Amino acid sequence: MRLCLCLVLCVVLLAVYGCSGGETSYDIKAITSVEKTYVGSDECKYCHLEHYDSWKATLHSRMLQDAKANKDVFVVKLDPDKIRADFRKIEKKLKVPPDEIYIPREDEVLYTIGSQWKQRYIVNKNGDLYISPVQYNIETGRFVNYHEHDWDKRPWMLKCGGCHATGVDLASKTLTEPGVGCEACHGPGSHHVALPKTAVFDKRSTIVNPAKLTPGVAVQICGSCHNRGKSTMVKGGGWPVGYKPGKALTSYYNSTSYEAGDKKHVYANEFSKGHHQQYIDWQQSKHYLEGVTCNSCHYVHQLGVPSTRYQTRASGSSQCLSCHPMINNNQAHAIHSFGNCVGCHMPRIAKSAESGDIHSHVFMALLPKDTLANPAIPNSCQTCHEHKDQDLKKLQMRFEALAQLPKPQGKVIGNVGDMGK
Repeated sequence: MRLCLCLVLCVVLLAVYGCSGGETSYDIKAITSVEKTYVGSDECKYCHLEHYDSWKATLHSRMLQDAKANKDVFVVKLDPDKIRADFRKIEKKLKVPPDEIYIPREDEVLYTIGSQWKQRYIVNKNGDLYISPVQYNIETGRFVNYHEHDWDKRPWMLKCGGCHATGVDLASKTLTEPGVGCEACHGPGSHHVALPKTAVFDKRSTIVNPAKLTPGVAVQICGSCHNRGKSTMVKGGGWPVGYKPGKALTSYYNSTSYEAGDKKHVYANEFSKGHHQQYIDWQQSKHYLEGVTCNSCHYVHQLGVPSTRYQTRASGSSQCLSCHPMINNNQAHAIHSFGNCVGCHMPRIAKSAESGDIHSHVFMALLPKDTLANPAIPNSCQTCHEHKDQDLKKLQMRFEALAQLPKPQGKVIGNVGDMGK
């Protein structure tokens, strides 16, 4: 990778100074004839500082963090006694006895993964990177197991690398940048960086701007990582190896499904159980059919928009109401006096760290009758603490009674024009 970048720089220098007679000139064909490489987000900030600063405030920039460069990336101290004590509380579900599970020392950790819902820890073993079998769940403040029986048989780069880092190269076992950087969504930037600002149109053509792609193509950039499945290009790959922004995702990746046999990550109604599967949910939604995409609600880097936990353009149900204003507060929407669209239409039925800590993205309310028909399928009502342990049949009866319009009462009035005759 470094050799390729050096070649690009040499070509640029020759193109700029060669036979220029003292004047700056650029051989655009020579610059762009070399294969594109990743250069890292720090190169982008020199021309796009405000967008860079906005991106730095997002979780994308902190997906994977270098624990050697910054010791403060740990959200908790890796105390073996505390970790094993937590493991003993869940001993019945463990495939390895608590005292035999490998616990990394902090000085062994090369990278941390995550900083909001949970954190995992990457270590080196025999020249390959692996996620250690320890996970810290941030909201509940407890350690849990992660593939404690086979963690060292799941190479991180192959299973996850391309969605945790930018510029991952499986052949050389290298990455350009920890975290989801600019080039994860805009593509390799070496040509873009090499060309001068004066070469406006040529420079623009060397980088992908998702805002200038058709919505159906742009949303696949999000879908390349907010997804779950298998690589079509590399055996055992858990991410779309070889995919670049602007390409067709399905050529590089097959998404998982309940129908295909994945009962661990997907419910019987094909709603997601697992995390980073929002794209799978969204494809089943009315939003998908109407062309409402990820960027309709979420921002990646946005000037002047205050940060929200989910990087939405507005907070909570205010985001929904910006497109779905309440016209008539009746039927199902009259059940609750508050306008909590998210509570019913995006129930917390998926799991990142703890069960029910992230929202469904099918944007469909699940009723008690759905759970009555299949107890393995959750419903929106019981994700609320008020109804958590209430009888499902009674809940459904109450919903049906409250969600129907009352029948008209009183005398039927005839043609007003005939009155008084």
